[in-house]
Amino acid sequence: MSLLPIFLKLARRPCLLVGAGEIALQKIPSLLGAEARLTVIAPRIHPEISALADQGLITLHRREFQVDDLDGAFLVIAATDDPEVNAAIHDEAVRRNILCNSVDDPPHCDFYFGSIVSRDDLQIAISTAGESPALAQRLRREIDEQLPADLGPWLHDLGQIRRDILANYEPGEDRKLLLHQLAQRNLCDPATCPAQHLAIQIKPQHKEVLA
Repeated sequence: MSLLPIFLKLARRPCLLVGAGEIALQKIPSLLGAEARLTVIAPRIHPEISALADQGLITLHRREFQVDDLDGAFLVIAATDDPEVNAAIHDEAVRRNILCNSVDDPPHCDFYFGSIVSRDDLQIAISTAGESPALAQRLRREIDEQLPADLGPWLHDLGQIRRDILANYEPGEDRKLLLHQLAQRNLCDPATCPAQHLAIQIKPQHKEVLA
């Protein structure tokens, strides 16, 4: 089955996590990082998840899952320790057209959590469609080792320059070529080619071009 690789905006979207153990805990940082409005439901709660609720970062219900908990949910993650419960949650979510991930159960997943390499706004996601999370993690480590640590700040500077160019250049091959030239950066040790130096070199050239 082919998958559509997308990056999904979850800010202020109601998301439901059923289960509050170690596995559920692993899913929370990425959801909160995406600014999802997260509700967690489980009768037994991991202390770290309880602490997140005390801080007001999540909504927590200490009880068993009920079908109407899915009302209004944008997506749901079934992360209980009972595969049958997880599968039942997925089936009900499918009936309601709600995206669902049943942890460690690929046949009952509408989407997968990829292994992520992150440099601020730069994200590289790796998925094996649930076949081998270990392979995805290995590839993530290998890619992470190759990418300079300061790519995030460099991308931020590049984005600002790009917006300036789009505002000052008519669409066409010249603008396209300039944008591609600005995006060139050889992979190297951040200590020897920090993004700040590259941004300083580019910006004066950019101002001359726009003059």
